[in-house]
Amino acid sequence: MTEVFGTEFSSPVLLAAGTCGFGESVIDVMSPSEIGGLVTKSVTVEPRWGNPAPRVAEFDGGMLNSVGLANPGLEAVRDGKLPWMRRNLEGLPVFVSVAGTTVGEYAAVVSGLDGEDGFVGFELNLSCPNDSHLEGRPFCLDPGALRQVLDTMRPLTERPLLVKLAPNDPDIAATAVVVAEHGADGITAINTVPGFLTGRGGGNRVGAGTGGTSGPALLPVGLAAVREVAGAVEVPVVGVGGILTGRDARAYLRAGASLVQVGTGSFADPRCAARVARDLVVRGAVPLDRRATPDEAAQ
Repeated sequence: MTEVFGTEFSSPVLLAAGTCGFGESVIDVMSPSEIGGLVTKSVTVEPRWGNPAPRVAEFDGGMLNSVGLANPGLEAVRDGKLPWMRRNLEGLPVFVSVAGTTVGEYAAVVSGLDGEDGFVGFELNLSCPNDSHLEGRPFCLDPGALRQVLDTMRPLTERPLLVKLAPNDPDIAATAVVVAEHGADGITAINTVPGFLTGRGGGNRVGAGTGGTSGPALLPVGLAAVREVAGAVEVPVVGVGGILTGRDARAYLRAGASLVQVGTGSFADPRCAARVARDLVVRGAVPLDRRATPDEAAQ
C-alpha cells in the first residue's frame, strides 16, 4: 500500500488522464484491483467534440496526439459518468481531470462536481494550450494566471488538488513552488511536449496541425522534470511520461515521485499499467523516502 493525499493506493501505478476515458476501458481488460487508480479524461463545462481527424499519429519514438480535450461535459459526467464509476470501479481511487479556457470554467467544473461521491480529488490540467485569453499558452506558463486559477480553486474544495505542469516550462521548479505556495496538494509532471509531424506528401499528420508528443521519447524529459520539481517542493509529485515497464516506473520513484501514471503505453498494450504495477511488486519498488542519485535514476 502507498498512502498519498490521505488515500491508500494499492499500487503507485495509475492510469493517466485521456488514456482510459472514465474507466470504461479498464474493466474491459483488467480488474480495477490490478492498478492503483486512474485520472479521468479532462472535463470541461460544455461538451467538446475535439479536434478534426486524424487525431493520432505514430512515429518511431512514440505518438503525436491532437484529441482536443473531447469529453461529454460537466453535466453528463456528474449525472452519468460518476455514478457509473461508483458502480463499476470497485472503489478504485479516481482523480477527475479538469480543463477550461477561463478561470471561471475551471471553477464551474470543480464546484459542480465537488458535492458528488466516487472520486478522491481533482487534477487541474493547466498545461494544455487551452486558454484563449493567453493567446494559446497554457495557464502554467503564465505565473499570474496560474496564481489566479489556484487562488480561485482552493476555496471551492477540500479534496486534494493536483496541478499538471508542462515539460516546455523553462523553469518548472519555480512554477512548482508557485503551485505549492498557492494551495496545491500535489504536482503532476509532466504533460505532453508540443510537436508536429508531416506525412509523405508534406501534409500535416494530425488534423489540427500540431499536437502533444508522448510515449518512450518522453521518458528522460519526465524524469528530469520530476527530479527538479521534487527537489523544489515538499508536496507529493506524480510522475508521468514514457512509462512502459516497471523499470521506467522505478526510475520515476527514484527521481522523487510518490505515484506514477501510465499514459501512451496503454495504447500499445491495454494492460500496460497492470503489468507495470505487477513488476513493481515482483521486483520491489523503491522506498518513497529515498531520493536516488542521477546514475541510479537512469537504471
